[in-house]
Amino acid sequence: MEGMDHGAMGTATTSAAAGATSTASSMGGMGGGNGCKISMLWNWYTIDSCFLASSWKITSNGVFAGSCIGVVLLVISLEMLRRAVKEYDRFLVNKHLKSLAVTPTRSSKAGSDDGSPARNCPPVVSQGYRPTILEQAIRALLHMTQFAVAYFVMLLAMYYNGYIIICIFIGAYLGSFIFHWEPLGGGQQTSASQEATVCCG
Repeated sequence: MEGMDHGAMGTATTSAAAGATSTASSMGGMGGGNGCKISMLWNWYTIDSCFLASSWKITSNGVFAGSCIGVVLLVISLEMLRRAVKEYDRFLVNKHLKSLAVTPTRSSKAGSDDGSPARNCPPVVSQGYRPTILEQAIRALLHMTQFAVAYFVMLLAMYYNGYIIICIFIGAYLGSFIFHWEPLGGGQQTSASQEATVCCG
């Protein structure tokens, strides 16, 4: 009886150890459907790796290269959307300023003209500008699109694939270089909200 108990305990211990090893292995690397190689740890998988869905499965080096290029372009488009949001706000503010009736400041003396640059300055918009329903709908659409693209980029990063993460970094660099190359300092402001209160430097 005692020998049988020891044998049963040994079998149970072996089974438990095997189960723990299997669990740890599944946490480190999980196989998705259709033979997909998915890992929750840093990896350099190429062939048979999948992203977002089993239909996005890497079947060759060419497919993987195309996926990397696609990720770079996706992140570049995110930076483009960020710039688009800023430029649309700037467009709305400038349109509002142009719609205001500008009356030149004249001296109390008739015919006096001191040539002050303040004469040509548009009035400061102290209360800001509230977009119309259509303009706000467009702003919300741009924000939603930016949010969705950023979310997909985050999901791709969560696959911990070194190549994909490097592509995300490359896309962020190129996108920032292309779409955020703006004048800094002086009378030029990069924020549309600040631009509304700037008058003649």
